[in-house]
Amino acid sequence: MDIDAWVWWLIGAVGLGIPLVLTAMPEFGMFAVGAVAAAVTAALGGGVVAQVLVFVVVSVALIAVVRPIANRHRDQRPQHRSGIDALRGRTAVVLERVDGSGGRIKLAGEIWSARTLDSDTSFEPGQSVDVVEIDGATAVVM
Repeated sequence: MDIDAWVWWLIGAVGLGIPLVLTAMPEFGMFAVGAVAAAVTAALGGGVVAQVLVFVVVSVALIAVVRPIANRHRDQRPQHRSGIDALRGRTAVVLERVDGSGGRIKLAGEIWSARTLDSDTSFEPGQSVDVVEIDGATAVVM
């Protein structure tokens, strides 16, 4: 039983695809694409040297072009704040007088206990305040 060279290249591509799935290293996928390109070259009648050359050129070109683009996109992803981090910097409305010892505010549709950042300051009901930080279950405002 004589297996054509393009079949071996496809088997190699599948073999390179397995570590891609297991390790999530995209370089294996780029090598797999290079193996598919070499399989096409073999199917079109290219010699062994041409097949290896196509494999190397396609694989290296993909790594040289795709990796920097992927790294750039990974670094530019917006950071989504969640939980109490998302509440910092938001504006709230005072429900009950807030001073250094306590009070109540409405923050993101919920009622929170609050205290002022500066113990000498106070805010009356209806005023808007900015949330500086969350200390346990208390919003620190100014």
